Amino acid sequence: MKILKGFLKFCPVFLLMLLMIGLPEWAGPLAFEKLDALIAAPIAWLAAVLIAKLTEKVKFQDAIDASMDSTKNILVALFILMLAYAMASAFMSYGVGASVVNIALKLGITAKTVASVGIVCTAVLSVATGTSWGTFAACAPIFLWLSHIVGGDMNLTLCAIAGGACFGDNIGLISDTTIVSSGIQGVQVVDRVRHQGVWSIGCLVLAIIAFFVASMGLSGTPVDGAAAIDNIPADVFTFLEAERPAAVDLLHQVESGVALYMVVPLVLVIALAIMGTNTFLCIGSGLVSSYILGIFAGTVGTFREFLDMCCSGFADAGSWVVVMMMWVAAFGGVMQKMEAFAPLAKLVVLLSRKVRHLLGWNAILSLIGNFALADEMAQIVTIGPVLKQITDEHVEANEEDMYKLRLRNATFGDAMGVFGSQLIPWHVYLAFYVGITKGVYPLVAFAPADFIRYNFMAMIAVGTLLVLTFTGLDRLVPFFKLPSEPDVKLK
Repeated sequence: MKILKGFLKFCPVFLLMLLMIGLPEWAGPLAFEKLDALIAAPIAWLAAVLIAKLTEKVKFQDAIDASMDSTKNILVALFILMLAYAMASAFMSYGVGASVVNIALKLGITAKTVASVGIVCTAVLSVATGTSWGTFAACAPIFLWLSHIVGGDMNLTLCAIAGGACFGDNIGLISDTTIVSSGIQGVQVVDRVRHQGVWSIGCLVLAIIAFFVASMGLSGTPVDGAAAIDNIPADVFTFLEAERPAAVDLLHQVESGVALYMVVPLVLVIALAIMGTNTFLCIGSGLVSSYILGIFAGTVGTFREFLDMCCSGFADAGSWVVVMMMWVAAFGGVMQKMEAFAPLAKLVVLLSRKVRHLLGWNAILSLIGNFALADEMAQIVTIGPVLKQITDEHVEANEEDMYKLRLRNATFGDAMGVFGSQLIPWHVYLAFYVGITKGVYPLVAFAPADFIRYNFMAMIAVGTLLVLTFTGLDRLVPFFKLPSEPDVKLK
């Protein structure tokens, strides 16, 4: 009876997964396409309320109160998300993103360096814009055609820009996955960036080296990067206009040229984050400085247009991410109220001899969730509350050390989501990438497996995160060390 009760409590999670995955055609009349999280989360919340009533006699008002209490915990993250969407729009529209690409192209591209330059460019651009999908859409036509021109290895270049595009999604101040994963764990985004910054940059450096070494046997004859833009067929722009309009604006800015000092707002934001400045001030400084410098660069319109752009950014966040996060938080509140994750937590504790082992299993849970859901945001919002409850209920620590554990949980959810996606053939990430490459570089029919073969960035990030956590070698990475026994211990 106890086992059945525990299974019933976990059913809302299975329901949420099912709704967000959908059922294929072989399911016959039961087949349906996956639902958006804005629909799936409310349905799962209602199921959780009903099961809480059935299993624990939780009153409806108590379930509502638990939902509201859980939502209150992520209010700061919701405001950050709205401001982040506005800054991302400014960076894409005012030339910050284009300046990053132009600086990369001025390095001089050869077959030996096209993959290495590609991963550097996409990594920085993804931090600037907060979107891996938009970064890939903007950079794929440039670097794939560049690789074609210089005789580079197309698969190396493809994996380089795919892996690099995910970098900002894991550490960028304005990335929705960074903000959502941090909000679920109740940690500040800027603290999260400082916690994992050295590790993230270390992974990027190792990946750059790996791509350079893998390209050593190729030609070293340089080609002007502007040639790639000139060689992009007109129908590529038509395709991107329908799929990712912002990418077209960025490409036109790259083609026409933009003042290189437009990279300053990005540098300012990163510098303030490293200094530990409040997240709102970091993002606000980027938004304001991009507008001011854009006036001198000639990339901005009137002040009213700037305000309209901010309003559009707020609306874009509020129309999906913010509302989705509220429903997911409400869902998590009801699940915690009826202690639905207690059996899973006990299993993780049984497999763990130390706190870092428990955290390591949290990382594996995140990776398994991504394999099952094939969607990084679905994994973050579904598994994230599980990680938080497992840690909060089974670890004894002071508030400072507990906060560090939550920072690592936030890193797990995000890293195993965005980087893990690069290693899962059926993931929606790779499906999107395949679709983009078909439209912007039709000379080669890339398959999902092609994005995995040389994706050194994803392999290094996922592998090192697991090894460093389980072994305790994270103590060798500045700011990344987890608290250890006896300062923290399992209950």
